[in-house]
Amino acid sequence: MSITKHKINRAAEEFNRAEVITRLEQSSFKQADASDYVPYGEPYSKKGQDSRVDFLEQKLNASIDYLKGAKSFDDHAQLQGNIENYMGMTQIPTGVAGPVHINGSAATGDFYIPLATTEGALVASYGRGMKACRVSGSITSVCLLEGVQRSPYFKFKTMPEMGKFVLWVLEELETLQEITEKSSNYAQLNDLTVNIEGNSAILTFEFTTGDAAGQNMVTICTSAICQYILENSPVAPAYWFIESNYSGDKKATALSFTNVRGKKVSSEIVLPREVVEKVLKSTPERMVDYWRASTLGVIQSGAIGAQGHVANGLTALFLACGQDAACIAEVSIGVTRMEVTENKDLYTSVTLPSLIVGTVGGGTHLPTQSECLNLLGCLGVGKAKKFAEICGAVALAGELSIAAAMSAGHFAQAHQKLGRKSKS
Repeated sequence: MSITKHKINRAAEEFNRAEVITRLEQSSFKQADASDYVPYGEPYSKKGQDSRVDFLEQKLNASIDYLKGAKSFDDHAQLQGNIENYMGMTQIPTGVAGPVHINGSAATGDFYIPLATTEGALVASYGRGMKACRVSGSITSVCLLEGVQRSPYFKFKTMPEMGKFVLWVLEELETLQEITEKSSNYAQLNDLTVNIEGNSAILTFEFTTGDAAGQNMVTICTSAICQYILENSPVAPAYWFIESNYSGDKKATALSFTNVRGKKVSSEIVLPREVVEKVLKSTPERMVDYWRASTLGVIQSGAIGAQGHVANGLTALFLACGQDAACIAEVSIGVTRMEVTENKDLYTSVTLPSLIVGTVGGGTHLPTQSECLNLLGCLGVGKAKKFAEICGAVALAGELSIAAAMSAGHFAQAHQKLGRKSKS
């Protein structure tokens, strides 16, 4: 992975500021008992729904009136900035899995995960992975880097003109940072890189965006920067565009995979052999065999990254929590790794370099979405890193569950049971 010295310094500062390493070595994990787990009985009845709602509201001291249907949405002013030509709500069933125990730089403790999906077996699969992790201890999940990019394109008549432009703009970084601060209360311009092709140049501005996902924020800041560039550049471009399609916005790219886009999170856990055998119904060796085979297969397919079904759980979590679902195109790239340890246990890690997530702005303020974020303790300012670390843990639990099902030959059986309507 390519990381600039500037980004290494930012990551190191974060670790030093939070004393993260020391805290990660001192997990607050305590073994759960039956009362800590979501009630899974009566899966398709009002009684079962009520038991889970009561459990969550009592356990987390949180109300989910909109989610459970006790209240209906009627504040149309809330929709400004979210939708045009509004006609109603698309209802997606939302389940809950957990708890999953996380020991991270921002997320610590037990979390109950809301997942909005119409895919049968998904919540059960992620719930199984979370149970295996919970009885094994904590998932270590750390937000390593942050950065959201916008990449405007500038075309010139000749390469010498382009060269003069590039040399000038690189000297203007401090001024461009000041323009960013005036354009947003939260965005900071941290880096500027240049990609040259003939007589054209792509400038990539990398920002941090506070607790917002940040796509709109960086567009507004980049627009202000470009206006300054057009007014002051020693060479006027023949034409320009605010986005060159280089930044990776809403698409899987090798650049995002090797760098960072949004938040880069890495998560890991060691599952004891006994847990793999009893909860996941497989063995560490068999799961590693499957991981190795599946990694070989995904490489041959030409995919960016090597993981099983990260998009499954993260899409469901995004829909529940008001994230931009289209960002799953870039969010789901990543790497899953499995190894048998010296003690014959199973080590697993998941690294996600492109988590575009936020806990303010976008759809996070809408009724059911804010309720789901609140269940996670992730609603509002100062929570985006925490939410990103939860995303990493959710992805890890899902990777464990699908690898176990595949390795033990249970995958089709589970979908036959949970993913189809029963015959009446």
